[in-house]
Amino acid sequence: MAAVEADFSTQDASRYLQQLCKHWAHKFAVTFTPEEGRVPFNETSVCVLKADGDALHVRVEASDEAEAARMGDVVYRHLARFSFRDPLPEPVWRAA
Repeated sequence: MAAVEADFSTQDASRYLQQLCKHWAHKFAVTFTPEEGRVPFNETSVCVLKADGDALHVRVEASDEAEAARMGDVVYRHLARFSFRDPLPEPVWRAA
């Protein structure tokens, strides 16, 4: 199992977390609160989100490093669409 993490500095972390979770809830068995979310993409890939007052913390777990990086990019591209009014910076993914 491999994982990558990134933090997005934003005052709208909870809003983005909920928007992303609601977006994927029609396709995946998503669970979320205003502070935490979990998106299981498949048996081996999951996105875990945590929001606090200053940032959205994203962790993507997958079967290998390449898949974790690919899924991290998918998550970021969705977040970028939701944050078009106040764009989030490109993430600096780190191995978890």
